[in-house]
Amino acid sequence: MSFKITVVPIDADARKRELTQGTTGACVTFEGWVRNHNEGESVQALEYEAHVPVAEKEGAKILAEAKAKFAIEDAICEHRIGKLAIGDCAVWVGVTAAHRGAAFDACRYIIDETKARVPIWKKEHYTSGVTGWVNCATR
Repeated sequence: MSFKITVVPIDADARKRELTQGTTGACVTFEGWVRNHNEGESVQALEYEAHVPVAEKEGAKILAEAKAKFAIEDAICEHRIGKLAIGDCAVWVGVTAAHRGAAFDACRYIIDETKARVPIWKKEHYTSGVTGWVNCATR
């Protein structure tokens, strides 16, 4: 179980290899990418900031909750900070379990709770030259 804030590009293949175990029958992953639009605005890039010690502590709680709620073997969540270009992976979640249902449910729980609770903010850089900070919370 690992929750990490990073400034380097996320290596999805490496993270997935960390989860590979002979005891699991399912691996569900989620990748959140930087897209070129948001709420009718053309986006040029994103910039993420986080309160890293608090973010990693809260993220670890979320992973522990997922393990307690769902029959999973392991979970990883990694979120980038810094300036990201269109198409970059901003967040990656991977979950392994004996069966797919638990893996799907836990993966969704982890990304939803991360977006709602972890102190990570994004600054959108629009093609018009305007910028704006957006809290990533969904609730």
